[in-house]
Amino acid sequence: MSAVPEPAAERTRRPFDTDFVRSHFPAFADPGLDGFAHLENAGGSYASAPVIERLERFYRSTKLQPYYPSVPSTRGGEAMDEARTRLAAWMGVTQDELVFGPSTTQNTYVLAQALRGWMQPGDEVVISRQDHEANRGAFHRLEQEGFRVREWAVDPQTGELSTAGLEAVLNERTRAVAFTHCSNVVGSVNPVREWCERIRATGAMSIVDGVSYAPHGIPQPADLGADVYLYSLYKVYGPHLGIMTVATQWHEKLANQGHFFNAGAARLRLAPAGPDHAQVAAAAGVVDYLELLHRHHFPGSATSSAANDPSTAAREVHDLLRAREKQLVTPLLDWLAARPDVRMIGRTTAGGRAPTVSFTVSNKSPRDICETLAHQNIGTGYGNFYAYRLVEDLGIDPAVGVLRCSLVHYNTEEEVARLISALGEILS
Repeated sequence: MSAVPEPAAERTRRPFDTDFVRSHFPAFADPGLDGFAHLENAGGSYASAPVIERLERFYRSTKLQPYYPSVPSTRGGEAMDEARTRLAAWMGVTQDELVFGPSTTQNTYVLAQALRGWMQPGDEVVISRQDHEANRGAFHRLEQEGFRVREWAVDPQTGELSTAGLEAVLNERTRAVAFTHCSNVVGSVNPVREWCERIRATGAMSIVDGVSYAPHGIPQPADLGADVYLYSLYKVYGPHLGIMTVATQWHEKLANQGHFFNAGAARLRLAPAGPDHAQVAAAAGVVDYLELLHRHHFPGSATSSAANDPSTAAREVHDLLRAREKQLVTPLLDWLAARPDVRMIGRTTAGGRAPTVSFTVSNKSPRDICETLAHQNIGTGYGNFYAYRLVEDLGIDPAVGVLRCSLVHYNTEEEVARLISALGEILS
């Protein structure tokens, strides 16, 4: 993998162009969504135009069994191969390290089963209490096989994980540690590289759930030091698929979960249920969109052609999106932090957190606030968001949960201002 280049800020970069961005999302031209502010992107983002176009093209002309010699079959296979090739290059992994699955939930479940076939009696897995239940539940089932599952605790006031908490649960029997890059409730960005290095020092596998982070700039697992990295494309402006990258050295250790005759094919060993062919092909549209962002915002860069250096382009787009989202979320964080009747979960400043903001309000239910906002054409979310144990540890009834507002780069200052104004009226 190439060396990390100088920071994107030192390269020629245009100011963030919101009009350009929104022009590549058909939802913003849909009359039925006119005036609607989609501020619950952590539950799923709008699909970009290149993804929709590729999906329609596949269903129109190549929706049949791929990889046979006939022209439409061959074209279908080529479209699927293109998605694998370009996504792998964008993430800085080999094509064999990239696994497509129907969802991240299923990818995690398959991974846990593969671990079961590799571990020995008495071995341990660590999972964090900050994680989504799809991650936690899959590994907790290993207890039924006699393995021990140890829990990495959160701070009950902030919901944060700590290095000291990790150290407390690691030992010579640890075989895997699963934690989230960014909680879908707390929002803080965890120090993934630091923790992965500590996990690797014990000889264990690091498993990083990136579902709540990837929409804010798909990272490169090797930069993070993650042995396994998972995320969901439907939250990254794409189709409803799960992506899992597994470092080569671990592919060779994990038990085959596919057909016996595919045991030697790395990309199939952890894919027992093949995902929808059309959606795999459409996944190339995610990279189409990210490359459009790169070409538009870095016109003077030596890597303006993302196809020539996708790793550098990926890092630059990542930094572009993170900078934009910090601008967007700061007014909301500042407003919430100033309210004595609001308990905000996670950090109160944009540095070190994603623009996923969860909070509770004294004497007002998250559901009621969410419904009132919906009547004003503002979409937010409420509940525990499958982070049941985390919400419980924070002293919040999981059946009630929190209100969540989650931004991405295509949101606008005007939408954030509308949200703040509406909240001000509701909380008055």
